[in-house]
Amino acid sequence: MFGYRVPAPDEAMLISGGRRGLGGAPFRVVTGHGKFVLPFFRKTRFLTLAMCESEVTETCVTRQGIALNVRAVIAFKVGNDTESIINAGQRFLSDQEQMSVLTGRIFAGHLRAIIGSMTVEEIVTERQKLAAEVLDTSKTEMAKIGLIVDSLQIQSIDDGDAGYIDAMSAPHRAAIQRQAQIAQAQATQTAAEAQQEAARKQAEYARQTAVVQAAYSAEVDRAQAQAAQAGPLAQAHAQQEVLAAQTELAQRQAKLRQQQLVAEIVKPAEAEAERIRLLAQADAQRMKIQAEAAASYDRVALDRMLIDQLPQIVKEAAGGLAGANVNVLNGADGLGEIAAGLVSQGLTILDSVRQNLSGGQDGESRPSGNGVLELRAKNERKSDDGPVNVD
Repeated sequence: MFGYRVPAPDEAMLISGGRRGLGGAPFRVVTGHGKFVLPFFRKTRFLTLAMCESEVTETCVTRQGIALNVRAVIAFKVGNDTESIINAGQRFLSDQEQMSVLTGRIFAGHLRAIIGSMTVEEIVTERQKLAAEVLDTSKTEMAKIGLIVDSLQIQSIDDGDAGYIDAMSAPHRAAIQRQAQIAQAQATQTAAEAQQEAARKQAEYARQTAVVQAAYSAEVDRAQAQAAQAGPLAQAHAQQEVLAAQTELAQRQAKLRQQQLVAEIVKPAEAEAERIRLLAQADAQRMKIQAEAAASYDRVALDRMLIDQLPQIVKEAAGGLAGANVNVLNGADGLGEIAAGLVSQGLTILDSVRQNLSGGQDGESRPSGNGVLELRAKNERKSDDGPVNVD
């Protein structure tokens, strides 16, 4: 539309001509909306409100007298309020590039002043503090020209060839290097331990795998062996059962045959042996009775024979005295004693003969029938020895 102007979002429109602006400014400020501007009667200019950048590289001397090369970057812009726009428009509207140059110079001065009040150690270790102090000291001055600083960054600080910062940082570098070496050693040790643990776990896994495979192979081999032996084992069991049945049948047949042999041979033999034993016992009893009867008869016959021969025996004994020289000392009593002695001698001879006969029947020698003759010869030998004296 003819005569209607609209500023960009990062611009401020300055309209000059006609009535004055706020605070007696030679222009009016329009931001964020359009404005109808009479052509030929009003003049319109635009001031940037975008962010600007200024770089500062300055050699500053510290409180210790050590020169430092400081490089800083300042981010600034025109303030959004009307007063800041008016201040900046009156100073930089015709040459807005001068905002960066002027801002750099301003900050260079404040930077030298603040660094001069600090030591190298403070500057190196407390850069944020340095930046904050520079901002605080420059804020009022920057507000006068309508600018505000968004940030200040200290890019680098070095002492050139002085070596102060290097010397100052040497212990820290050594400590850091030592810590780095320790950390590296610890990391190496940890890595070695991890590798060893991994190798151990891998070996353990391999061992377990081998064990499982061996167990599986053994199980397969055992199953195959059992399957291969199933047929022979079944046949062997069947043969064993057949043999067991045959053995049991043979045992039963042997037992039956034994019973038959006992019934056919042993029992009749035992019965025959018992019959023979009973017959032998009966025969022995009969022979014993006969022997006792015969012995009793023989004793009776012997006694009778001896009694019959007793007078002859006494006679023979007396005959032995016939040729003997007998002196009778006590008269009739002595003769009686001689006669009694002869009779007694005859009885003794009779008892001896009976005993000898009894012994012959028990298995000893039996006297012959010439016993009387032997007794007679004995008496004759006694009569040859000399006279018999009778007391």
